[in-house]
Amino acid sequence: MSRRLAARDLALVAVFAALIAAFGLFGAFYPFGTSVPITAQTLGVMLAGSILGGRRGALAVVVFLLLVAAGLPLLAGGRGGLGVFTGASAGYLVGWVPGAYVTGRIVELWRRGFALVWALIANVVGGIVVIYAFGVPVVAKVTDVSLLHALDAATLFLPGDLIKATVAAVIASGVHRGYPVLLPRRDAERDGAPGNGAETAPRP
Repeated sequence: MSRRLAARDLALVAVFAALIAAFGLFGAFYPFGTSVPITAQTLGVMLAGSILGGRRGALAVVVFLLLVAAGLPLLAGGRGGLGVFTGASAGYLVGWVPGAYVTGRIVELWRRGFALVWALIANVVGGIVVIYAFGVPVVAKVTDVSLLHALDAATLFLPGDLIKATVAAVIASGVHRGYPVLLPRRDAERDGAPGNGAETAPRP
């Protein structure tokens, strides 16, 4: 089976890269002087994974980060350039890619139609646990604090991220109920059926 992206997939990737950028317009909030801001852009990452699936969702994030690295001020607060990948939030930014991928792959495992609870689990695991696994150690290293201290500071983000995971799950559930062929299915790929370019409908 060909792994090349179809024109429709490329369009979806571009749309979700733009969506992540659009969430940056809500600005950045630094609670209690933390070195890593709270932004709405993680919601865009979660939506990319849970709506597009693992491969396309991760690619949308990669496209967005490449634009940021090129100097476009697309991160919340108007940040951009290679410098953002050397700061305390660098681990979280890099973690967006595997976070979107894991979210999407977990969602793709569900084969009996799209379930809200399953989408919530996918967004919590990929959009929170995976991203924190990349972000927290980098915060500890850059700010020269213990890993436990950095993890404790990360709990400030947890309530908001749980809300974002819930919102992403609800939106993704509605999208997939309306467009059940949008999400690639792992069983279809394994059977040799068209994957990302021409998805099959979920099994009843």
